[in-house]
Order: sequence, then C-alpha cells, then structure tokens
Amino acid sequence: QLQLAESGGGLVQAGDSLRLACAASGSTASSHGMGWFRQAPGKEQELVPGVSWSGKSTYYAESVKGRSAISKDTAKNMAYLQINTLKVEDTAVYYCAASSLGGPRGPWDYWGQGTQVTVSS
Repeated sequence: QLQLAESGGGLVQAGDSLRLACAASGSTASSHGMGWFRQAPGKEQELVPGVSWSGKSTYYAESVKGRSAISKDTAKNMAYLQINTLKVEDTAVYYCAASSLGGPRGPWDYWGQGTQVTVSS
C-alpha cells in the first residue's frame, strides 16, 4: 500500500515560484505514474501535471503549461511540482496522486492529504 504526503505549500506572492514535494512510503513509487491535482473552492478538481512511471511521458493542463514542471526522483521515492510565475488563480489545495497503471493521466489509486497553496496579489 502506497502512502503519499505532500509538503511545500504556503502563502506566496503572485509572480513567485513554488516547489511542492510528494513523499511516497509503504511501497516503491518507481512503477507508478504520478500526478498533481488541485482544487479551489467552488471549482472542480483539476489534474495539473502528470508523469508516467518512466518519466518519459508527461501531461500538463493548459492553465500551467509553459510555467510548470513535474518530476520524479525514483531513488528518493519522491515526486515534485514546480510552478513559476504564480497567479492568484493558482490558489488551491494541491494533492499528489499515484497510478498503478503507470500512465501520466491515471487512473489514480493513491492520494495524499493535500497541501494548501495561497497566492496573494
């Protein structure tokens, strides 16, 4: 059973950069696809970026394309999300997820508890 724990959220200013981390435990995440979701109040949950188990295939939502990067560190059992040029509309709870099938777009079997990111203007 894979457990996921996010860290790195907080209050930042528009234009700043942020790096979120997802620590996997209980099993190895090396064979899993990893993804980051976010959910803002009153909005649907959105897959922001996803990466395949090999790291060779990625997906980015239009909302963050060109200013974000997802990565995996298999040796450390970690996944990361970097978002640059943050916008107020990036404010949300960010969740890390893992897919046993290994693709960058799920389906998602494991979820973290989430970390709040608040971007002030």
